[in-house]
Amino acid sequence: MATLSKSIQGGEFLIRETQAQDVFIPEQFSEEQKMMAQACQDFIDTEITPNIEEIDSMKNPDLVPSIFKKAGELGLLGISVPEQYGGMGMSFNTSMLIADIIGAAGSFSTTYGAHTGIGTLPILYYGTEEQKQKYLPKLATGEWAACYCLTEPDAGSDANSGKTRATLSEDGKYYLINGQKMWISNAGFADLFIVFAKIENDKNLTAFIVEKTFGGITMNEEEKKMGIKGSSTRQVFFNDCKVPVENMLSDRQNGFKIAVNILNIGRVKLGAGVLGGVRTVTSLAIKYSTERKQFGVSINTFGAVKRMLAEMATRTFVSESLCYRAGQDIEDRMAALVEEGMPDAEAKLKALEQFAIEAAIAKVHGSEVLDFVVDQGVQVYGGMGYSADAPMERAYRDARISRIYEGTNEINRMLMVGMLLKRAMKGEINLFEPAMAVSDELTSVPSFETVDTSELFAAEKELIKKLKKVFLMVGGKAAMALQDRIEEEQEIMMNLADVMIEIYAAESALLRTEKLVSIQGEEACKHQIAMSQIYLTEAVDKINSAAKEAIASFTKGDEQKVMMMGLKRYTKMDLINTKVLRRQVADYMIEAGKYPF
Repeated sequence: MATLSKSIQGGEFLIRETQAQDVFIPEQFSEEQKMMAQACQDFIDTEITPNIEEIDSMKNPDLVPSIFKKAGELGLLGISVPEQYGGMGMSFNTSMLIADIIGAAGSFSTTYGAHTGIGTLPILYYGTEEQKQKYLPKLATGEWAACYCLTEPDAGSDANSGKTRATLSEDGKYYLINGQKMWISNAGFADLFIVFAKIENDKNLTAFIVEKTFGGITMNEEEKKMGIKGSSTRQVFFNDCKVPVENMLSDRQNGFKIAVNILNIGRVKLGAGVLGGVRTVTSLAIKYSTERKQFGVSINTFGAVKRMLAEMATRTFVSESLCYRAGQDIEDRMAALVEEGMPDAEAKLKALEQFAIEAAIAKVHGSEVLDFVVDQGVQVYGGMGYSADAPMERAYRDARISRIYEGTNEINRMLMVGMLLKRAMKGEINLFEPAMAVSDELTSVPSFETVDTSELFAAEKELIKKLKKVFLMVGGKAAMALQDRIEEEQEIMMNLADVMIEIYAAESALLRTEKLVSIQGEEACKHQIAMSQIYLTEAVDKINSAAKEAIASFTKGDEQKVMMMGLKRYTKMDLINTKVLRRQVADYMIEAGKYPF
């Protein structure tokens, strides 16, 4: 178990070298965890896949609620809920694994995530003991469904600007809630609503637990959406909804903090929650490319198709690597805090807050990998991919929401950089000292020491170190030059975020593969080695492009020339024949007939 003094902190991956033995890889899941994952897969195969058309049609309003209750009976809704409240009490990374598998359930994955995440966890982490005893058993078993009412017509990313109001009754026993919420997942069949409102002229929101039976709740019809059509999404209106004072969740004005911390959980879970979908789409594309014949041969014999399949697999493998690395870091932090005497719920929140940067990275990377994979899936299917009779059309539509909910990817990019800089300013993370060292290095004579490349990934690890210097060079200079104005320079913030994301992703894949090699041997892992090298090559190009754009936007003259020379030095790498590596990966998958990693 990691102790607080030794365990890595959120964002520290940019300034600390991580050892392969210190990361968790999905190949390490226990038999019990694999059994839970298989039970979840069996549930999808039995309840979701045969009914997917009917679920999406929304013609049978009882279908999704009945499937939801079956998920509760199997224990799938109570993974994160402690046993004393009727749940399974399983680890954080196990909840990540179940979110991963359920990601292949299309619309139902949104239903599941809204209930188990933002619907249930506010009570688990912030509720009083009485509130937990009253509500968590119902939510863990599926007796009740939950939803989360934060977004309003004029309050999306700026959630704290919401206009919904809670007014204390004259007798002091109730709050009367009035207002409008929109894009509320599960609203159509929810029994319980987590509602955010402002009391009087408070600056910040307050959260409330609202039962449907309290009255004063009306809804619009189901939203007509581009994708995830089988999930319930409605506008919800509160008209003098009478909520007992004891149903305030946590303290007055603590609602905004609850919203932010619960979204941190949602983000890292969303990163994992796309994985089941991307693996399924990749496997379908492999199968179709084998069956589809053109010019007398299967299209999977063509280099262009092999390239697509290999890229789909590579990005999937990388996203898996970074999600479970982040998930275990969060879990280790929770355990270390509990060991030091912190109450369990508080430790979980603190750990999640600590790794909010990695949670945002997981969300952005995962959702963009999903979009890439479904797009390539349509392309592999060709004209058939555009047909509603083939599976790619639904996957393509369903995927698009992932870059929007839990905070748009643009907001998440700015959040991750903003959080890092704030922590550095507070002295919580030693960012500026390494940044100054890189600045000094730029004006010194370059070292021409050669790297011993006899060890696996020695050259790649050295390159990762240099890529971290790119962030320190550009981020450090930008922070110094722009100071308080840096958050207004959103384009530069997003450039810096792209550098961060690619460093974390490329390093995570390398560490996973290195650890796997130590367990299985190099020959058994040659395809994982190939994917790690393919991704690193692409990451270097993305980092170079993002850094160059940032440098051009806030420097000029000699300073710009020095930084561009530094960028060239830090992104220099030997050419790798990625064509051969992609073909190797594709051929292995084609032989397996699915995504096999």
